[in-house]
Amino acid sequence: MLKNYIKIALRNMGKNKFSTFINVTGLAVGMAVAILIGLWIYDELSYNKYFKNYDRVVRIMQHQTFNGNTGTQNSMPLPLAGVLRKDYGNVFKYMVMSSWTQEHILTYRDKKLNREGNYMQEEAPELLTLDMVKGDRNALKDPSSIIINERLAKALFGDEDPMGKAIKMDNRINAKVTGVYKNLPKNTEFNDMDYITTWALYVSAEPWLKSNVDNWGNNSWQVFAQLQPGADLEKVNLAIRDVKLKNVARTGDNLAKSFKPVIFVFPMNRWHLLDEFKNGINTGGRIQFVYMFGIIGIFVILLACINFMNLSTARSERRAKEVGIRKTIGSLRSQLIKQFFSESLLITLFGLALSVVLVLAALPWFNEVADKEMHILWANPLFWVICIVFSLITGLVAGSYPALYLSSFQPVQVLKGTFKAGKNAALPRKILVVLQFTVSITLIIGTIIVFRQVQHTKNRPVGYNRAGIVQILMKTEPVHQHFDAVRTDLLASGKVEEISESSSALTQIWSNWSGFEWKGKAPDLQDDFAYIQISPEFGKVSGWNVIDGRDFIRNNKADSNSMILNESAAKFMNLKHPVGEIVRHGDSKYTIVGVTRDMVMSSPYNPVKPALFVFNREAQAFMTVRVKATVNMSEALAEIEEVFKKYDPEAPFDYKFTDSEYAQKFADEERVGKLSAFFASLAIFISCMGLFGMASFMAEQRTKEIGVRKVLGASVLNIWSLMSKDFVLLVVISLVIASPVAYYFMESWLQNYKYRAELSWWIFAITAIVAILITICTVSFQAIKAALSNPVRSLRSE
Repeated sequence: MLKNYIKIALRNMGKNKFSTFINVTGLAVGMAVAILIGLWIYDELSYNKYFKNYDRVVRIMQHQTFNGNTGTQNSMPLPLAGVLRKDYGNVFKYMVMSSWTQEHILTYRDKKLNREGNYMQEEAPELLTLDMVKGDRNALKDPSSIIINERLAKALFGDEDPMGKAIKMDNRINAKVTGVYKNLPKNTEFNDMDYITTWALYVSAEPWLKSNVDNWGNNSWQVFAQLQPGADLEKVNLAIRDVKLKNVARTGDNLAKSFKPVIFVFPMNRWHLLDEFKNGINTGGRIQFVYMFGIIGIFVILLACINFMNLSTARSERRAKEVGIRKTIGSLRSQLIKQFFSESLLITLFGLALSVVLVLAALPWFNEVADKEMHILWANPLFWVICIVFSLITGLVAGSYPALYLSSFQPVQVLKGTFKAGKNAALPRKILVVLQFTVSITLIIGTIIVFRQVQHTKNRPVGYNRAGIVQILMKTEPVHQHFDAVRTDLLASGKVEEISESSSALTQIWSNWSGFEWKGKAPDLQDDFAYIQISPEFGKVSGWNVIDGRDFIRNNKADSNSMILNESAAKFMNLKHPVGEIVRHGDSKYTIVGVTRDMVMSSPYNPVKPALFVFNREAQAFMTVRVKATVNMSEALAEIEEVFKKYDPEAPFDYKFTDSEYAQKFADEERVGKLSAFFASLAIFISCMGLFGMASFMAEQRTKEIGVRKVLGASVLNIWSLMSKDFVLLVVISLVIASPVAYYFMESWLQNYKYRAELSWWIFAITAIVAILITICTVSFQAIKAALSNPVRSLRSE
C-alpha cells in the first residue's frame, strides 16, 4: 500500500511540475532558514559549554547604588579574591584574579606579534578546564611561566617545540612557555585569549599594583571562581554580599562605603544570554534575539506550508473526480487522507534534501554576517533526528488541510458533475494569503526600524571629528619617553597635523573616579566621572569644541593643575559659570579652565557620561595622531611607522582608525539588522512564490471567462485590473493587521535604548507601497499573459 501511495504521489508531482516546483522550492527555502536559525540558536545556547565545569564556574560581580540608582559591574577590587579564598574556601573550589584581556607584544627571536591575553592566577587552567596539548594544568605554578594556545604556538614558533622557550612581553619582561592548550571555540567567553601568564609577572610589569593590595575602592580587575560541588548559589550570595562593605568600613573608605556595594556570584550559564541588569535586577540580555529569531524561523516555515496548502486546495476541483472514483471503488476516507499525506511528506523530504544544499551554500556568508563559526552537525545523530522529525511535522502541517479537505468530497456529486466548490471555498486560501503577507510585512517593518535605529545613532553628533585620526595603544616605553622628539619629527614630516597622549582612547573610557569636591556640591550627592588624563595637544587632535573658557596650552605651567569639563559634567555639578572654579580630589586641587561639547566616547546609545579631562604630560596608554586631510593615508602611516621605529625599533607598529573603532560599537545591531533583512527577503520570496502560483492557477481557471470578456471588448488593462485587484486587497488587509503588530513590538524593542529613533509614519507608508508593488509585479506576469492570450483558442471548445 505504501508503495502505491508513493507511486501515485510521484505521478501527481510529475503531472503538476509547476506547482511541485513552487512547493519544493518554497519548503526548501523555508527549511533552510529554519536550519540556519536552528544552528544559530544552538550556537548561542551552547555558549561557554566547552568548559567542563560550566555549571559551577561563576564571575564575581557587585551592585553599587549611585544617587538612588543601582548599577551592576564585573570590575572588582584587588584584595577581594584573597579574602574570598581565605574566608569562604568551603564554598569556592578555585578563586582566580584576572586582568582584562589586552593586546601585548610577544617576541621570540626575530618574530614580533601583537596578541591578546590575560594575566591570571595559577588556578586558571583548572577553572577553565583547558585541554592541554603540552604540559598540564599546573603550568602556571612557576611565577615566570606562560601558557599559549595552538594558534599562537604555530604563529610564533612554527614547527619548533615551544616548551621551555622564552617569550619577551612588551620588550620588558620574559616568560617561559610551560604549556600549550587547544584553541578555545569562538562561542566561548575567552575565545580571543591566545595566552595566559602569571599574576606574578603582572605585578612585576605593573609596580603600581602593590599600592592597591588593600585598596577596596579601586575596581580595576576581574575575579572568576568555581563553586564546590553542591554549593547553593543563593546561600553563597547571602554569605558574601557584605564582604566589600565590611572591608571598606574597616579601612575607613567612606566614599566606597557610600555606594553600598553588594557582592554576588553570577553563573557562567548566564554570562552570554542573560547578562543585562537594570537597577540591580537581572532582566535578560541577548536571549531576546534567540526568541526573536526562533519565532522568525517558525513563521518562515509556516509561510512555506501555507503555499503548499493554498496550491493543493486551489487545485481541488482537478482532483475531485479522482477522489470520487476512488471512493466509488471502495477507498476509505482514511486511505485518501494517507494518500495526500504521503504526497505532502514526499514533497517535504525533497524540500529537506534541497534545503541542506542551500544551507551549505549560504553558511559561509551566514557565518560572516553572524560573526560565528557554525557548521552542519553531520556527525551528530540529534541533528538528523531533529531535521527528520521537523520535516515530518512540516509535511503533516502542510498536508493537513488539503488531506482533510480533498478527502471530504462526496463521490455522487463529483461524478454527476454537480460538484461546486462554493462561494466560500476560496475563503481559507485568502485567510492564509493574508497571514503570509502579515508575517512578511511585519518582518519588513521590523528590519527598516532596526536599520533606522542604527543609522539614527550613527548620525548622532559625537562632539569631535573622527576622520583622519589614528590611535596607537602604547605597549612599550621608548616612544612615550621620547614623545617631544616623536612629535617634532612627525610635525616636520608635513603629513601630521598633531599628536597627543591620553589615558583612554577617543572611543573608550578606561577610568572612572569619584570623591571630587567643588563649591556648591550637595552633601548627599554622589559623583562618578569619566576621568581622562591628556597631554595638551589632545584637543587639537580630537577637534573638540571648547564652548567656554579655553583649551590647554602646551607650555603653560599653570595648566599642570588644570581641568576641562564636558557639558554633562558642568550640568551635573550645577556650575553655571564653571571656568575658574576649584575642584578638589583628596590632596589634589584643580582649576577649571574650559568646558567642551559632549564627546561620545563610550556607548553611542546612552547619554554622555560626565567627564573630567586633566592635564597630564605623563598620560601614556594611547597615542593619537591626526593626519592632515590633504595627505594620502598610506603615505602618512608609512611616515608615522618610520618615526616610531626610529625610537622603538623592537616594537611592531600597530594602529587602529578611530572611525573604524567607533563603527564597531554598532556591530551587534547591524548584525541583527542584516540577518533580519535576509530572513524578511526570504519570507517575501516564499510569499511571492505562493502568490505567483495562485495567480497562475486563477488565470488557468478563468481562461474562458477572460476569452469572453475580450470578445465583448475588454482591454488588457481591464483584464489585468480584474486579475490583480483581489490579491492587492488581501495585501492591504495584511498591512492593516501587520502595522499595529509591528508598531507594538518595535516600540518595545526601542525602549532598550535611551538614545533612539522615533517610529515615523513614513516607515509604514513605504512598507505599504513596497508590499503592494511587489504583489502587483508578482501577479502581473500571469495577469498580462492571460489578457494577451488569443480568445479564439480559449473558446474553441465552446
